[in-house]
Amino acid sequence: MAGADIGFVHLGITIQHLKNSISIFGFRIAFYGIIIGCGMLAGIALIQSDAKRRGQDPDMYLDLALYDIIFAIIGARMYYVIFQWEYYKDNLLQIFNLRAGGLAIYGGILAGILTTVIFCRICKLNFFSVVDTVVLGLVTGQIIGRWGNFFNCEAFGGYTDNLFAMRIRTSLVNPNMLNADILAHQIVEEGIEYIQVHPTFLYESCWNLCLLIFLLWYRKWKSFDGEVLCMYFFGYGMGRYWIEGLRSDQLILFGTGIPVSQAVSLLLMMIGGAAIMYHRGKAAREKRR
Repeated sequence: MAGADIGFVHLGITIQHLKNSISIFGFRIAFYGIIIGCGMLAGIALIQSDAKRRGQDPDMYLDLALYDIIFAIIGARMYYVIFQWEYYKDNLLQIFNLRAGGLAIYGGILAGILTTVIFCRICKLNFFSVVDTVVLGLVTGQIIGRWGNFFNCEAFGGYTDNLFAMRIRTSLVNPNMLNADILAHQIVEEGIEYIQVHPTFLYESCWNLCLLIFLLWYRKWKSFDGEVLCMYFFGYGMGRYWIEGLRSDQLILFGTGIPVSQAVSLLLMMIGGAAIMYHRGKAAREKRR
């Protein structure tokens, strides 16, 4: 890699100098935030397109998106802080320092769902019908948003030498994300230390892209309101369960050693799969009568 900051060694891709921000009038703007913002805008655009396809009011979804985004960010931060409380209890002001990172997607999803429930009750809307459209925007945002982790040199897995192995200059990485196995496989090139790891952000982005394509096809064949959401739960949960097992920065369920995201992923798979089987089975039984 000849002194590069980051590279996919078996694909022949290297980046000599990886910048993670730009400066405008002396104010630093992180690429992470820019990418998250792009993901949100793309998600909203897809939501409004699907609303038009279904003969619904696109502007209603724009109103909902504004609330969902605000409370999803709060929920993602709260989720992360709760499961990193040993650090934050002695650094309370750091809870509000979002620029230092620390957002957990499942916290955002749960907060977004609760916000949507309240919004639909106030506006007298069918929650399950609404979320079948909203979830398409959510997964779109996830596809794009994961690339923010690339610029932050985070959300990677343990050591690997597979085709997609990613080599990162060790000095660019938060030490808290480095475990013994990763450090044991450090590579030194031209006096520079590198780690070589699974690019789990890439795995998840690609998985979500495949999931979105599937959901766009599947939505035409849904048999009940909420089925697209349930299929998202099952599909995303399946991919995240596998990918989370590779991560080096897992949030652990208190006193169990179990990664929180794996537990939540398994629960979502069970909920989504059970709901689809129940409703489809019920519809089949009614047809036979």
